[in-house]
Amino acid sequence: MTKNAETNKTGAEQINWDLSDLYSSNDDPQLAKDKKKVVEQAESFANKYRGKIADLSASEMKEMLDEYEKVLDLSGKIGSFAYLQWSTDTGNSEYGKLVAETNELSSEISQKLVFLDVEWLKISDEDAQRLIESEELKKYKHYLESSRRYKDHVLEEGQEKIMSAKSVTGRSAWVRFFDETIGAAKFELDGEELSEQEVLSKLHESDRDLRVRAHASLTKKFEELSRQLTFVFNTVLADKSTNDKLRKYDSWIDSRNLANQTDRETVDALVKSVTGKYELVQRYYKLKKELLELDEMKDYDRYAPMLKNEATIEWKNAEEMVLDSYSEFHPKMGEITKEFFDKNWIDAAIKPGKRGGAYSASTVPSVHPYVFMNFDGKIRDVQTLAHELGHGVHQYLSRQQGVLQSSTPLTTAETASVFGEMLVFQKLMKELNDPKEKLALLVGKIDDTIATVFRQISMNRFENAIHTARREEGELTTDRFSELWMEQQKALYGDSVTLTDEYSIWWSYIPHFLHTPGYVYAYAFGELLVLALYEEFTQRPEGFSDKYLELLSAGGSEWPEDLVAKMGLDITQPDFWNKGLSSFERMVDKAEEMAKAIR
Repeated sequence: MTKNAETNKTGAEQINWDLSDLYSSNDDPQLAKDKKKVVEQAESFANKYRGKIADLSASEMKEMLDEYEKVLDLSGKIGSFAYLQWSTDTGNSEYGKLVAETNELSSEISQKLVFLDVEWLKISDEDAQRLIESEELKKYKHYLESSRRYKDHVLEEGQEKIMSAKSVTGRSAWVRFFDETIGAAKFELDGEELSEQEVLSKLHESDRDLRVRAHASLTKKFEELSRQLTFVFNTVLADKSTNDKLRKYDSWIDSRNLANQTDRETVDALVKSVTGKYELVQRYYKLKKELLELDEMKDYDRYAPMLKNEATIEWKNAEEMVLDSYSEFHPKMGEITKEFFDKNWIDAAIKPGKRGGAYSASTVPSVHPYVFMNFDGKIRDVQTLAHELGHGVHQYLSRQQGVLQSSTPLTTAETASVFGEMLVFQKLMKELNDPKEKLALLVGKIDDTIATVFRQISMNRFENAIHTARREEGELTTDRFSELWMEQQKALYGDSVTLTDEYSIWWSYIPHFLHTPGYVYAYAFGELLVLALYEEFTQRPEGFSDKYLELLSAGGSEWPEDLVAKMGLDITQPDFWNKGLSSFERMVDKAEEMAKAIR
C-alpha cells in the first residue's frame, strides 16, 4: 500500500469482493469440471441442431433456445470469474493466464455454436416472422426479432469460425496488453510511485500546485508509453476496419448502432444537439474560473472542487447515502442494493495492480452482478458508487429475462446508473443548508454532467476522426492522434479553458476506445434520457417508481424506444435531446444565480 493510501483511510481499504458465488479460486475443482462440461454441452448442442434450424417447429425452437441459454450461462460464468479476479490484480500472472484460457475457451464455444446464427438468418423473412409471432416463442420474441437485423452482416459458418478463432490472438489480445500496460504503470508523484487511478484522483483536489504536479506525472508516463499505446490504437483501428469490410458495414459506427438497437439518424441527432450546445460548457467554465478565483482556467483545473477543504467521506457514510436515496425512491431498490454491501459483491479498495475506473459486471443470470470501483473518499466517489449500483440493480432485476434478453443495449444500459446518481445528488441538495456547500455540490454535478454528456460526445467526434483517418491515411503517428484529439477538445472548450501542450497525449489512456469502439455516445444518450426522466418524475411522481422498476426488470426484452415510451417519453423525436439539454442549461442558470447571491 502506498503512503498516500495509508494517510487517507476511508474504510474502503477492506472492501474486497467475494467471488465464491462464481468460483472460490483458480484451483476450485468446480471450475475445472465446468470448463470441461461447457465444451461437452456445446458439442452435444451442435450435434443435435446443426443443419436442422430451418426445420424446427416453434416448440422445438423454444426447447433449442432454452438449451442454448444454459451453454451461454455456464460459459459466461467461467469468463466472468476470470476477468473479475484479474481486474483487481492485473499484474498477477496466474490471473492473466486464466483470462487467456477463458478467452480461448469462449472462442472455442463460439465456434461450435455459430451455426445457430448463420442458419437462423438464412431462414426466409416470411418463415422467420411466423416463428417470431408464435405463442410458443413469446419469451424469445425480441431476441429473435432483433437478431434478424444482422442478416446482411453475418458470414458463412466456416468464415465465422475463423473470425472467432483469430479474435483471441488479435484484437482481444491487444486490448489485454493495453490494460496490463496501464495497470502496471507506476506514476511518480512527490517521491512516491502511485497507480494511474491514484494520480488521476489528484486532479480533483483543491490544491492547484498538486494538480499541476499530478498532471505532469500523468503526461510524463503517457509520453513514455506513447510508442506502445499508439501501436495498440493503430492495430485495433485496423482490425475493426477489416471486420467492417468483411461484414459489409458502410461506416465504422454502424455495427455499434446495430448492437445498441438504434440507427445513424438518431445518433446523428444526438451528436448535433450536443455539439450545438457547446457554448453552455464554455459559459460554465467562465463561471467556474471566477469561483476558483483563477486568472486562467487550464485543463488541469476543470475538476477542481469549489470548496478548499473537501471532507473525506468514509465508506460507511457513502453506503448510507446510496442506500437511503435508493430506499426512499423505492423500497425494493434499497433491498437489492443492501445485498451488494451485505454479501460482499463490491470491490472498492484501491490496490497496486488493480485496473482503473469502475464498472458493474452483470456476470450471468444464474449468479448476480458484482460492482468494481476505486473508492478514494471524494463526493464524486459516492456518485460513482451510486452510478455502478444503479447498473447493479438493473442487472439484478433483468436476470429474469435469461441470458439472451437480460442485457440492454448500451444506449439504455446507462439509464439506471445515471438515475441512481441523480437520486443521491437531489437528496444531498435537500439536506444541505449552507449556500456555499449547496453551490459546491451543484458545481460538482455540472462537472459530472459535462463529463458524461459533452466530453463523451467530443470523444465520439475524436473516435469518428481517428477511425476515418486510419482508413483513409493508413497508420497514424502519435502526433496525428494528438492533433485530432486537440481539434475536438478545442471545439468543446473554446476560449473558456486553456489546453496545455501536454494535454495533447491524453487520448492514449482512455480504455473505451479499445474495449468497445463507438461506446462513448451511449453515456450522453443515458444522461440526457435521465434528465428528461427525472423531470417526468418530479412533475408526475404518482406510480413512477413502480413503472421505473418494471422498465429495469424488462432488461433487453423490448425495443428501447418501446420501453422508454412506457415512461411517457419518445426518444425517436429528433428534438427529444433538447429536453435534457434544457434541464442542463437550467443547472448552469441556477449556478450563476447562486454564485451572485454569495458574492
